[in-house]
Amino acid sequence: MIASLTFLLCMIVMGIPAAIIFIPFTLITRWVEPLFHVTQSMVRISLWMAGVRIAVEGREKIPTGKACIFMANHVSNLDPPCMITRLPGRTSAFMKRSLLKLPIAGYAFKLGEFIAVGRNGSAIEAQKSVEQAKNLLARGIHITTFVEGTRSKDGRMLPFKKGPFYMAKESGALCIPVSIHGTESMMQKGSMRLIPGTAHVIFHDPIDPADFATREELMNAVRASIASGLPEWMRA
Repeated sequence: MIASLTFLLCMIVMGIPAAIIFIPFTLITRWVEPLFHVTQSMVRISLWMAGVRIAVEGREKIPTGKACIFMANHVSNLDPPCMITRLPGRTSAFMKRSLLKLPIAGYAFKLGEFIAVGRNGSAIEAQKSVEQAKNLLARGIHITTFVEGTRSKDGRMLPFKKGPFYMAKESGALCIPVSIHGTESMMQKGSMRLIPGTAHVIFHDPIDPADFATREELMNAVRASIASGLPEWMRA
């Protein structure tokens, strides 16, 4: 538990003064980027202090000056911090509604325009989330989504949700497939214990939704790209 406590302590030590300074600054100026980038730095430093190393490949493939949809597999609670801290520019992400109710952090997520999603499977709520994401993309803000919709229990790829691909076809934004592995053994599902190690984050070539006639074809292309960067046993 030493690594977990180290990460938490680092976040508290840096997070309290950051919140005192940057949350009021954001409320006054309506400029979110400083808060976002400070949070990125805090998480990156806290992970490093806890013994988490992040090996990144393919970052040069991300196009500049374009809002993209980053589509990743999901095997651990470490996936979002390991991936989002390595993205260029500001991103929003789909997030469980309960996380937006956390003290301080939840308020910062709201200021960062992270998109709340429920677990009730409501089509109306899903459509609202997609529309919010499309508006953010139109403003030049990336969207990050874990396309399986939940963490894999054993590391193997799960079926993909259709919502992100509907969003991609509707918005026309480039899709960036992302393969993540290593985190499945560093923080397993159902546990908050952090085990030091190396997380691998691999960005693949952009995929243009306009090149595919249907959402299913786009989904299959993204799945194949993500799978290509994973160990063989994770590709099921």
